[in-house]
Amino acid sequence: MLMKDIPSDERPRERLVQYGSEVLSHIELLAILLRTGTKQQSVMQLATKILTTSNGIHGLVDMTLEELMSVKGIGEAKAVQVLAGIELGKRLGRSKWNEDMIIRKPQDAAHLMMSELRHLPKEHFVCLFLNTKNYVIAKETMSIGTLNATLVHPRDVFRSAIKHNSASFICLHNHPSGDPAPSREDISLTTRLVETGKLVGIELLDHIIIGDGRFVSLKEQGHL
Repeated sequence: MLMKDIPSDERPRERLVQYGSEVLSHIELLAILLRTGTKQQSVMQLATKILTTSNGIHGLVDMTLEELMSVKGIGEAKAVQVLAGIELGKRLGRSKWNEDMIIRKPQDAAHLMMSELRHLPKEHFVCLFLNTKNYVIAKETMSIGTLNATLVHPRDVFRSAIKHNSASFICLHNHPSGDPAPSREDISLTTRLVETGKLVGIELLDHIIIGDGRFVSLKEQGHL
């Protein structure tokens, strides 16, 4: 069915105007970004094919220009439109970095990074570097691992901590499985960072593991 064959009050753009963007499905929102279909496929069919190829909305975040263009009916112009929309969403999620951010409790750090880390397909190990008043002065991704393992060395973490002249820091990493329960490796790395921090004079305040809408603080679990 082509878009012209769909009743006007059921078309994505018209539904957004009438009811708001929050009521639209992933397919409808993507169809609005694509704007038009092809002679053979409606824009809704194209949107469906993209989400099928990406295995859902989570996979869409990491699709490249080439991967989008591999979908039949998606040329460079449409692929660029989709990537621009995705990037705008990412930047909106990071826009809070323009504000003064102070970390008073594990929830503050977890909520700050949840939207950025929760849906990533690989483990990302991120450090928040803080000043003496616990304001975030820098954020840095230290490593990107495999599906279920990240590789980071304490020397890299403390090199960055010294570079940013930080008084303390918080480590965070995601579990792509969605389960934030710490592994033995997570606990072991935390212990090494704590011990190194005592030698260097830069304290690890917490190591937080991000799952899908959930998090675990290793400090609250007694590992720091």
